[in-house]
Amino acid sequence: MEHVRWLARPQLRRPTLIAAFTGWNDAGDAASNSVKHLVESWGAQAMAEIDPEEFTDFATVRPHVRLDADRNRTIVWPTVGVWSASTPGGDVVLVLGPEPALRWRLFTEQVVGIATELGVGMVITLGALLADVPHTRPVHLIGTATEQDIIDRFDLQRSRYEGPTGIVGVLQDASTKADIPSASLWAAVPAYASQVPSPKATLALVERVCEILGSPGPIARLQADAAAYDAKVTAFVADDSDLIGYVSRLESMADSGELDDDLADEFDDDDLEDSDDATLVAEAVDPDELMAELEQFLRDQDTDQDSGQDSGQDSDEG
Repeated sequence: MEHVRWLARPQLRRPTLIAAFTGWNDAGDAASNSVKHLVESWGAQAMAEIDPEEFTDFATVRPHVRLDADRNRTIVWPTVGVWSASTPGGDVVLVLGPEPALRWRLFTEQVVGIATELGVGMVITLGALLADVPHTRPVHLIGTATEQDIIDRFDLQRSRYEGPTGIVGVLQDASTKADIPSASLWAAVPAYASQVPSPKATLALVERVCEILGSPGPIARLQADAAAYDAKVTAFVADDSDLIGYVSRLESMADSGELDDDLADEFDDDDLEDSDDATLVAEAVDPDELMAELEQFLRDQDTDQDSGQDSGQDSDEG
C-alpha cells in the first residue's frame, strides 16, 4: 500500500467497504453521489487518501486551483478518498474518487490492501448505467455477486455479463481473489436524460445499500430531490410529441417486465450505449438534440425558480 496516505487509524469492527468512482461507471452521477451522500449524512471521518500520481491522466481529470481568504493559490488534486463511519448496521468504509486511467491492478491492490488491513467483511461497489428505462417508474436496480451465500442472503443474482468493464468490475475481481466477499449494485438511468444528475437513482442505491447493511437510510433529502427531478423531466417530455411516444413505449415495456431480462444481462453503460438495442428512440428524435434541449430546459427551470424566489423576496421587502 505504498500509495496510500493514512490520515487516521480508527478502530473498526469488521466493516463493510462501499466504493464508487466517477466516470465510466457513473451514469447520471448516481453512484458517486450515493457515496458522497452517505459520507455527508453519516458524518464520516477522513481516514486515508490514495495518491493520484500513479493512476490519473491529469490531462483528462484535471486538478483544480483554489484561493484561500488571503488569495493564496492551492492545487487540489483529483484524489481517491477513504472515510469511515459507524451506523446502526455496523461500521463502514467509504471509498470515492475518479476512476483511475492507469495501472488498474496496482490501484486495486491499494484498495484491497486497505480492506485487508481494516478487516473488511464485504465489499459493495456501486455503479449506474444508461438504459432504455422511463423516469416515471421505480428505478431498476441490478444486484450481483459471485459467492452463493451472498447471493442467497441479500437476494442478488449471479452476473451473466461478458464484455468491457470498468474499475468497479476489476475491484470486484481483486476482492474475490483476496477472499473478501463482494457485491455490486447498479442503477439504471434513463438514456434520454443521460447528462442530468439523477437523484432518483442515487436514492435507489442508497436505500439498497442501507438495506444490506441493516441500517436506516438517510433518504429524506434525496426523496425531495427525486420528486423535483421527476417533475422537471416530466414537464420537458410533455413538450415533445416524439419523446412522449418514446417514454410511453418504455413505460409499457417496464410494466410488462420486458426490460428486466435485458437489464440483467447488460450493465456496463458504454456497452449499452454501443449496443444496437440500447436506443429505442423514434427515428425522428435526434438523441444529441434531445439531450441539449433537456439540459437547457432544466437550466431554464432553475432560472425561473430562482427568479420567482427573488421576486417574492422583493415583494416581501416592499
